[in-house]
Amino acid sequence: MENVISVLTKSKNILKKNNIPSASLDCELLLSSSLNISRELLFMNHTEKINDDQLKEFYNLLDRRKKKEPIAYILNKKEFWNNSFYVNKNVLIPRPDTEILIEQILKNYSKDDTLSVLDIGTGSGCIVLSLLKLFKNFRGVAIDISKKALNVAKYNAKMHQLDNRVKFFKSSVDNFFKGKYDLIVSNPPYINNKSLKYLDEGIFKYEPVVALEGGDDGLSLITKVILKSSKLLKKGGKLVLEIGFDQKYKVIRLLKSEKYYVNKIIYDYAKNPRCVISTKL
Repeated sequence: MENVISVLTKSKNILKKNNIPSASLDCELLLSSSLNISRELLFMNHTEKINDDQLKEFYNLLDRRKKKEPIAYILNKKEFWNNSFYVNKNVLIPRPDTEILIEQILKNYSKDDTLSVLDIGTGSGCIVLSLLKLFKNFRGVAIDISKKALNVAKYNAKMHQLDNRVKFFKSSVDNFFKGKYDLIVSNPPYINNKSLKYLDEGIFKYEPVVALEGGDDGLSLITKVILKSSKLLKKGGKLVLEIGFDQKYKVIRLLKSEKYYVNKIIYDYAKNPRCVISTKL
């Protein structure tokens, strides 16, 4: 029987040969999952023997990672704003850059504020559910065009005991007309069609295209969100929108043409424009 350290050494080399940049971390996460222990316990028990069933499960997971399947899909979980969310291939994997939206909303609202919030294109539900955990008086509505994505979001709402504070609707942004909101958040698809094939293989091959593809110029869904939000926001309500790195000026023009005041452009960790905050006049 092999022990933890020998399995980790061997498996890291396998992933490195397959050009997986996070080989060490991924192997530790996969082995921790197979043994049903934390990474901390994994290292504390590095000489522990691994039985055949555990080893078989681990190498099955490793084989999926070797083929570039994202670790979040293999483990069915992803951390976002210090919370763990269930994810599968029907939803976009939450990214650290999207946490910028949460960060900015925290700066713009008090923890005691009572607000109605709409999340357009909710996916896993990570944005709206993170907000509901932070703001106890927020009430949420979330829409998505994908029934399978909504099932994931509903599962996460129940897991975080927030299902009594959020309603989910299967709808395109064009066909949604319910309610008026103090705050609308959205991370819509914003990658232009020609750029999709240049994405990392793990993204292009495994993540849902419908959550990535933003039309010929990448602005198709962003435009729809801006137009719809102008009708659904209360006067003085805010739209917090994630955008692509090269879309800042076009998005600002769109917002101003729809009578929004552009409050702020927020840059991501790579110093690219990533979030626009605007107010409906």
